[in-house]
Amino acid sequence: MNRRPIVAVIGDGALPPQSEKERFAECLGEALITAGYRIICGGLGGVMEAAARGAHRSPRYRDGDVIGVLPGCTPDAANEFIDIPIATGLDHARNFIVANSDAVIAVGGGSGTLSELSYAWIMRRLILAYRVPHPAGTPDTFADWSAVVADKKLDDKNRCPEIPDDRIFGVDTPEEAVRLLGKNLPLYAGRPPCAGKR
Repeated sequence: MNRRPIVAVIGDGALPPQSEKERFAECLGEALITAGYRIICGGLGGVMEAAARGAHRSPRYRDGDVIGVLPGCTPDAANEFIDIPIATGLDHARNFIVANSDAVIAVGGGSGTLSELSYAWIMRRLILAYRVPHPAGTPDTFADWSAVVADKKLDDKNRCPEIPDDRIFGVDTPEEAVRLLGKNLPLYAGRPPCAGKR
């Protein structure tokens, strides 16, 4: 691949300051750019802003490394760390564009994140998911979809028969995410046609 791969970072649209997910997303953004990737996200707050902010901290950051695909019609809605805001006017339908990247990394997330995970799964993308830690005794909920789907298949279809351990790969650290990207991205490099046979 001659071009630099584009990795989607998806997850919560809002986060409490200094939260574990904010810290993870910010460190992930920095690690991705340092490893030679570009980032695409939904361009707004929460995980998207934290990853974009972290990207700017990387010593290898270059202008244009962070793309934001916005749901609304104005590029001014993008967070301050987005280099290339793309105002789609598509609302949640823009999630398909975000998911149509070389790989997807989920950090927490609700129903919007679940839709991006579903699109990425259908399109046979490499997907990583942060195993969001929860305090002992906390009941399982669907508040963090990345933790729910980590280390699982999203359905029972054999979407990549040539990859025996195909699944959503769970990760605990940004460094692990970068390592798995380097190891597995070449396996998922082929893209199926957008329409017709799969």
